[in-house]
Amino acid sequence: MVLEELNEHYHTIKKIIEVLVADIEAGSKLISTTIKNGNKVLIAGNGGSAADAQHIAAELTGRFVKERKPLPGIALTTDTSAITAIANDYGYDFVFSRQLEALAQPGDLFIGISTSGNSEGILKAFQSAQKLNCRTIGLTGKDGGKMKGMCDVNIIVPSNTTARIQEMHILIGHIFCKAVDNLF
Repeated sequence: MVLEELNEHYHTIKKIIEVLVADIEAGSKLISTTIKNGNKVLIAGNGGSAADAQHIAAELTGRFVKERKPLPGIALTTDTSAITAIANDYGYDFVFSRQLEALAQPGDLFIGISTSGNSEGILKAFQSAQKLNCRTIGLTGKDGGKMKGMCDVNIIVPSNTTARIQEMHILIGHIFCKAVDNLF
């Protein structure tokens, strides 16, 4: 079982190297440009993807590898009062889009994370980000779902296994953070 899991992980990384390097580089450049221009990065996802959103935001506001100034990364998954109030008043599908409408400015970047690419709340957040003139990055898997074509950069992990997709999302998030570290 252990060897089977490691082999599946290895083969997913191999596929990423074959097909996604240019997309990951484009995402890294978009994040770096956003921060260099004085804008912020807002990130959201559900479940394990919420944890990834918080992880990436923490790497920006804290530090990734090297000492540098704190950078503007906000996980839209952390304010339980906002999430529960919006869910209660408008429905769960609006918890991220309403926060984006309150916090985002033109030139900011929204990163939406959805393993399937079909999370209604993330899809609505992409629609809001576009209306607000924010740039967008999608992290998804499988066939990209409904997110396919909604993002400036959409990184579709070539796997149908949720665990592999989520593992690659945090790896890609760390690559983004390394690119930002290289700016400072």
